[in-house]
Amino acid sequence: MLNLVLFEPEIPQNTGNIARTCAVTGSRLHLIKPLGFDISDKAVKRAGLDYWHLVDLRVYENLDDFFAKTGARDIWLATTKAPRPYTRAVFRDGCWLIFGKETAGLPEQFRQEHADRCIRIPIRAEARCLNLSNAAAILTYEALRQLGFPGLSGEGSMKGEAL
Repeated sequence: MLNLVLFEPEIPQNTGNIARTCAVTGSRLHLIKPLGFDISDKAVKRAGLDYWHLVDLRVYENLDDFFAKTGARDIWLATTKAPRPYTRAVFRDGCWLIFGKETAGLPEQFRQEHADRCIRIPIRAEARCLNLSNAAAILTYEALRQLGFPGLSGEGSMKGEAL
């Protein structure tokens, strides 16, 4: 199981979309306060409404509380400041993908303490960043691809089409 961690998320629609990604992949969602919204907000639920019952959600008071309660070790920090692309990371079952808040990312000191675990999604130099929920989906599916998509259906059915 993958763990997606949102540090101080600010936009409810992003968190709702990431919750939906967690629901369809069987990943656990961790939110680190303060949140920029109430998790009962319509906007959060609307983005993943029909999947909300499938979301395994955990909430923490701050980073210290998160690490004290989870003991997370195999962490990967998604940041536009990272020198290494996500394609060079080796993801393992149970790893933790940590994303920063939309307006400021992850705290600099936290990034520095885990510099060897910082990864980035390549983007144009003149662009600031990718949308948080898109970044979470990209990294989640790369990690799952490396793990062989455990527990996920890789087949669909198309009526009347020869394979």
